[in-house]
Amino acid sequence: MKVIVDADACPVKDTIINISLEKGTPVILVSSFAHYSNEQHPEGVENIYVDTGAESADYRIMKLADHGDVLVTQDYGLASLALAKKCHVLHHKGFAYTNDNIDQLLQTRYLSAMERKSGKRTKGPKPFTHEDREKFATLFTQKMRELEDPS
Repeated sequence: MKVIVDADACPVKDTIINISLEKGTPVILVSSFAHYSNEQHPEGVENIYVDTGAESADYRIMKLADHGDVLVTQDYGLASLALAKKCHVLHHKGFAYTNDNIDQLLQTRYLSAMERKSGKRTKGPKPFTHEDREKFATLFTQKMRELEDPS
């Protein structure tokens, strides 16, 4: 098992790295070259940079993802693809994507896009809060424990 992070706009990378490395689980951060950083990460963390094309990171993530891996992303479409590969998919605001909620999330995204296309204004995402960070840390820790000891 490994943890893959859609890292371009992920505000919880440090949390993911710290918890994963405590468990001895490798982490792969996938980012576009537009978000290149010289930041050095500890052993067990790999940075992969991809072209800045629209879905370049998504394609690389799906190529890397295997059954049982953990993926952290805010992209509902990518989450849907990863669920089909039997990955455990989490959002950085502290909720898990599941086969039960992904259709509704995709439908909401589609309807919002149609509203914007017709000229209506839609609300953007709410700001990321300290509570969101704590909620994610709790969920991620719980998921890593579950996967460590599935009984």
